[in-house]
Amino acid sequence: MTSASPRADAKVRKVPGAAGPKRLLALMRNTWRTLTSMGTALVLLFLLALAAIPGALLPQRSLNEAKVEEYIAEHPTIGPWLDRLEAFDVFSSFWFTAIYVLLFISLVGCLAPRLVEHIKSLRATPVAAPRNLSRLPKHHTAEIHADKDAVATAAEQRLNGWRRVTRADGDGVEISAEKGYLREFGNIVFHFSLLGLLVAVAVGKLFGYEGNVIVIADGGPGFCSASPAAFDSFRAGNTVDGTSLTPICLRVNDFDAQYLPSGQALSFAANIDYQAGADLDTDTWRPYHLKVNEPLRVGGDRIYLQGHGYAPTFTVTFPDGQTRTQTVQWRPDDPVTLLSSGVMRFDPPGGTYPDPEERRKHQLAIQGLFAPTEQLHGTLLSSSFPALNNPAVAIDIYRGDAGLDTGRPQSLFSLDPRLIEQNRLTKAARVNLRAGQETTLDDGTRVRFDGALPFINVQVSHDPAQVWVLVFAMTMMAGLLVSLIVRRRRVWVRITPGGAGTVSVELGGLARTDNSGWGEEFERSTQRLLDGLDSEPAQLSKEKV
Repeated sequence: MTSASPRADAKVRKVPGAAGPKRLLALMRNTWRTLTSMGTALVLLFLLALAAIPGALLPQRSLNEAKVEEYIAEHPTIGPWLDRLEAFDVFSSFWFTAIYVLLFISLVGCLAPRLVEHIKSLRATPVAAPRNLSRLPKHHTAEIHADKDAVATAAEQRLNGWRRVTRADGDGVEISAEKGYLREFGNIVFHFSLLGLLVAVAVGKLFGYEGNVIVIADGGPGFCSASPAAFDSFRAGNTVDGTSLTPICLRVNDFDAQYLPSGQALSFAANIDYQAGADLDTDTWRPYHLKVNEPLRVGGDRIYLQGHGYAPTFTVTFPDGQTRTQTVQWRPDDPVTLLSSGVMRFDPPGGTYPDPEERRKHQLAIQGLFAPTEQLHGTLLSSSFPALNNPAVAIDIYRGDAGLDTGRPQSLFSLDPRLIEQNRLTKAARVNLRAGQETTLDDGTRVRFDGALPFINVQVSHDPAQVWVLVFAMTMMAGLLVSLIVRRRRVWVRITPGGAGTVSVELGGLARTDNSGWGEEFERSTQRLLDGLDSEPAQLSKEKV
């Protein structure tokens, strides 16, 4: 009686639930391999550059929130959608951060194994010569009158700079040599430097800050960086709460600008005094000549001179003889002629109008244009040159509620149009004034234009990773240069005894990277290896190039 054999078509019994974890593990493994491939890293790097484009084309809330609100108001259809997609906060958006983090993980995942493999290759000996060297792209043979050991010793010496190993090959000697290991090392340095650059930029964004402020020259009030509130605009890193800013105070003594006849700025600089550290306790001011692209470096902060403009000065004399004087920066609308626009608001002095409501109705607002060098087209004011040669203003003077008591923030450069539409502000005069001229309103209030003072736009920047950004950028370039210049080459020399006191020397060469110039290089190497070894005229040699 024979035992029954299992049927060939019997179905394998599957264990319920066993395939689920295996599929999940396979999916995770394949996802990780795809993410950590160099191709994926290059795609993510391209996506990162592509994702940064909206940050350059659209106004960013961290730099100028007013511009963002203005853009949304001008584009009521697409603006809110862009805001939902964080297009006005690109560099802190979830999608930009996701690409950044994925790129970081991809680089770490693909570079770590490459580094391990490169270390192993550095410790490995050059591979043995192929059995048939004549099949290599570069090949040369020669019969010379010399001693085998002498030829082998000379070949080893002349391969100085190559990683080489000498092996016995029957009655002969075989030398394996290779060079160009720095190519892969340069490639790894380049990619690790790119990784370090990404980390340094991220650290700078987390722990750095950047603020901009207008400082009026020639006796202006100056500026101290004790709080973010002291800046006109302030961008803080995610870990910066504004309580640990480097305390710096500065004042602008004078400002000097040089212009071409066309009005283009040739150079501009400011003589400033500053205090920092112990100087604040002793009230010591240190002079510094602040120029474009030559920042003042104090306490890890950099103070840049970014731009300049003018701050007109107006004096208002109220009917009771009391005066108010203001000097406020106006925004340059024309970057060549510095034709500027702005607004000033004056609150009557205490006692001029005892009733608060009456006092509110007699606030003044001045809005108009300022020209550093007057040029009139009829009564239309423009500027012909950016230097302060012949300052003049064209202004509208409004009287009424200027919004000073509402507690609502207002633009520094324009009036709230709702105040005019609601007749809370009414136009009292429109006039052109040169420096020293004044106009009188119907109630006896006099408005005088006193002239203008230059101002500079100062940027205070703190980036604790700035030095590392420079270091990694330099090592990136060095690694890229090495990987482009160095070439991987392999050479094998097989020396075997011949007849009648001769030895057969067979050489083979292989280019492991690009093949350009390898033919001439192999010929030079062959000539250098064989030159002077033949004590008598050589036998016939053959060469394949």
